[in-house]
Amino acid sequence: MHIKSDGGSTKVEWVLTAGDTEASRCVTDDVHCVTDGVRCVTEGINPSLQKPEEIRRTLRGLIEAHPSFAEAESVEYYGAGCTPAASVVMRDMLCEVFRSATTVVVGSDIVGAAKALLGGSEGIACILGTGANSCLWDGTAVVRQTPALGFILGDEGSGAVLGRLFLNAIYKGVLPEALRKEFEAEYGLGVTDIIEKVYRQPMPNRWLASLSPFVLRHVSDEGVRSIVYDNFMAFLSRNIQPYRRPELPVNFVGSIAFCYREVLCDAIRASGLRCGKIMKSPLDV
Repeated sequence: MHIKSDGGSTKVEWVLTAGDTEASRCVTDDVHCVTDGVRCVTEGINPSLQKPEEIRRTLRGLIEAHPSFAEAESVEYYGAGCTPAASVVMRDMLCEVFRSATTVVVGSDIVGAAKALLGGSEGIACILGTGANSCLWDGTAVVRQTPALGFILGDEGSGAVLGRLFLNAIYKGVLPEALRKEFEAEYGLGVTDIIEKVYRQPMPNRWLASLSPFVLRHVSDEGVRSIVYDNFMAFLSRNIQPYRRPELPVNFVGSIAFCYREVLCDAIRASGLRCGKIMKSPLDV
C-alpha cells in the first residue's frame, strides 16, 4: 500500500493505493473510493507556520478516520511550507505516525506540482491555491524559482491575496456598497471581526482564501473580475516574467487556478505568455 499526498495550507489530499495502481481522476471534499484505493481530505498542513503538535493531530486524525492508511509501506508527501529545514521535521512526524512505512519522501509542493504537470519535460509549473508558487523545471529538478514570500510580502495570484484584495475593495468603496452588505450578511462579520481574524487569530491566510467562493459567485461583476484579473497579472509579472522563457507554456495546479481558469487564461494571453495545463490537484493524473 502506498500513500501520495498533496499538502496545502487549507487542505491536504491523501490517496492510498495498492501496488503500482494509480488513483482514478476525481475531486472530493471528504472521502472517495478510487481504483484499488481510497482518496480523502484532511485540514491543511504547513510545517513552516504550524506547531508540530497541530500537524501530528491532523495526521493521527487521518489514521483514526481511515485505519487502512496505517498499513502503508511508503509515503510521498509534497506540501506547502516544506522548506529544506521544515521537510526534515515533517518527515520525522510522518515516520512517527505511519510506522509501517519503510520509505518516506517529503518535498515542496512545487516539486509535486511540476512532476504532475510536466513529468520529464521542461516547463514552467505553478501553484495557485491558498498560497502561490512557481518554478522552472528541467524535467528532473527545479532549476529556478521566484520566491513566493508568503501572503504578506508576496503570494500574488493566491487565494489569500485575493481575499485581502476583495476585503480592501469592499471597505475602501471600490466595489458597490450592496456587495459589502451582502458579504457581511452572509458571513455575519463586520470590520472589527475581520480585523480580529486577520491580525489576531491563527492561519489568517487560510481564512482569507476561504472567501474565494463568495468572490467566484460574483466574478461576473466587472469590479470583482478586475480584482481577480489584476491578482493574476501581478502573479505573472512578478513571478513568471523573470524566468524570461516566453516560449514555454505556463502550467497550473490549485483551486484558484482551476476555478478562475477563464480569467487566468485571459491574463496569460495579455501578458504575452502561453497557457498550458490547468489542474485542480496534482493527484488528478
